[in-house]
Amino acid sequence: MKKILLSAVILFASWQFGMAQDDAAELAKKLANPIASLISVPFQNNTDYGIGAWQGTRNTLNIQPVVPIAINKNLNMITRIVIPVVTQYNITAPGERQSGLSDAVMSAFFSPANSEKLTWGVGPALLLPTGTDDFLTTKKFGMGPTAVALKQSNGWTVGGLINQIWSVAGNDERPDVSQMFVQPFVVYNWKTGAGVGANMEWTQNWKASTTTLWLNPNISAVTSLGKQKTQFVVGPRINLAAPEGGKADWGWRAVVIFLFPK
Repeated sequence: MKKILLSAVILFASWQFGMAQDDAAELAKKLANPIASLISVPFQNNTDYGIGAWQGTRNTLNIQPVVPIAINKNLNMITRIVIPVVTQYNITAPGERQSGLSDAVMSAFFSPANSEKLTWGVGPALLLPTGTDDFLTTKKFGMGPTAVALKQSNGWTVGGLINQIWSVAGNDERPDVSQMFVQPFVVYNWKTGAGVGANMEWTQNWKASTTTLWLNPNISAVTSLGKQKTQFVVGPRINLAAPEGGKADWGWRAVVIFLFPK
């Protein structure tokens, strides 16, 4: 396993063909910043195994386009939507399968255009009941605040993102939503654009009094596929906490991000 991981790091560190080193480093720095002025379309695939009593499997493909909009010379608005496409087996009952869209979350961060020491942004987050299966949706429309802050220096990016969403409308037969999401993250990028990092994803369901916690270490690389600038990210997923009967034995994450620098 150590040899495989070492080989992967060497491959990612050297996979910068077709792109100048300075360009790769700058793109990697912007990608480590969730509110950078960079149009990107990430496809984040999470596969988790051994979930619950029936050892279920869940695959979640998060489609996450990010579009920055310049409000004026001093203020940017960075919009992001997360659209989950889910397929799961043996989660709700033995032999049962669900597949389709889950609920989307849309965020808008208002951020100073020329932050030097600390980069930050605040704005609204919306829960959109786009789920196509009863087991994959809350059937609630929700809203609340979101914020992000980070510091970048000498190749390091350290920061965190948070949102809190409350349901305000939707199906009266479904439980109300009061849910907090917290994501601290740290990334180190070399001048080649290759990187190593980790984040934690903490979801707190205040109504059900449940906690879900994932640790996601990863390695990354920026490269060109023809003229298309692209980042690849891969790593394991470690489920540290979950509601009763919902913990996964192990998982992995693979991300492809298409970049559209100005």
